[in-house]
Amino acid sequence: MGAYRTNGQPTQSGRPASGGRSEPGWPGAAEATIGIIANPMSGRDIRRLVARASVFPNAEKTNMVLRLVAAAGFLGVGRVLVSTDSFGISAGVLRAWQRRDAERDRVWPELEFVALDVLTGTADDTRETALRMRSAGANVIVLLGGDGTIRAAAPMLGDTPIVPLSTGTNNAFPQMWEATVAGSAAALVAVGAVGLAEATNRAKVLEVESGSRRELALVDVCISTIAHVGARALWHVDSLRELYCAFAEPHAIGLSSVAAMLHPTPRSHPGGVAVRLAGDGPARCWVTAPIAPGVLARVGILEVAPLAIGERRLSTVPTGTVAVDGEREIEFSPDRPVSVTLSGSGPLVVDIPKVMRAAADRDLLISGQAPAEAASGEQPRQRQVDTPASTYHPDATHPPGGRCP
Repeated sequence: MGAYRTNGQPTQSGRPASGGRSEPGWPGAAEATIGIIANPMSGRDIRRLVARASVFPNAEKTNMVLRLVAAAGFLGVGRVLVSTDSFGISAGVLRAWQRRDAERDRVWPELEFVALDVLTGTADDTRETALRMRSAGANVIVLLGGDGTIRAAAPMLGDTPIVPLSTGTNNAFPQMWEATVAGSAAALVAVGAVGLAEATNRAKVLEVESGSRRELALVDVCISTIAHVGARALWHVDSLRELYCAFAEPHAIGLSSVAAMLHPTPRSHPGGVAVRLAGDGPARCWVTAPIAPGVLARVGILEVAPLAIGERRLSTVPTGTVAVDGEREIEFSPDRPVSVTLSGSGPLVVDIPKVMRAAADRDLLISGQAPAEAASGEQPRQRQVDTPASTYHPDATHPPGGRCP
């Protein structure tokens, strides 16, 4: 597979020779595999210069990988696949494994580094690593990066569930989670303690076509009159003409926040949003939204409407560029028109709160019985926890265009 292991014999990793664990433990856990892909280039683009985006250091990505590995090992995962890079993340993980305290860190799983033939420093590294991890039998793959990282990996993974963790810039799709908690959720899914049907949600995606080009967007697609891709990032709203969103959350950053102010649409909603933008012309209304870190912009709106699953929209802009998830990717012209289709067949995404809630409800992380229950012989209690209602609904109070006269 183009991989190498940290230990020649599995029993040298510090886990018992059986690969199992007395508690907690699930049948077949020792055969469970988690993949971890850490993109060393995420959080380093031009928005550090044109905006005030933070820099996510690779040293912290190394620490996140180590926390993911520790959680996975403690919950019985037998093997973890780790991506390789030339920026020090995988090297830092390897050094930590070599320096570990054999007694204190005895629950570490077997580590296997997925070494590519050539590292390009581009999205191709993410794609190839994701494909190799899927072929190697990863039950769950954790992705450390931004929207672009997840977008590169998703088409390679089929129905292998992912845990997207934010370490990028405009992170509308991956979210910020403590790596220990994320690793615990990934492990519970990988070992089969929480089933895929309960633990995952199928994401929506936007499929873009222009001539022979095909692109996938996880969050939004924006049509701009700018003729060239250039530095890729978008921050001048005067050139923007059309915006399509798979989901639009009011608390998000990026272009989807514009649609969210008009027509909030959760990830779970069976549809998206389409917005016609005024650019530098007259508008029906103006929306102020955080389109980039440190950048609030007033964006002119002409029209907003729901976008149904399977609905195909043909752009009316004759020439320009297409940005997917905030980065310009495609240059188009009248002989290569652009179409955008909302699809319900995106990647399977592990719902971390749902997994950890299942663990709590079913006592998956509790060993033995509570003293009172053991003495009385009563069955373990079933917890009743109120589920907070959604703070917004896409159709309840704000129909499409309802705030834009």
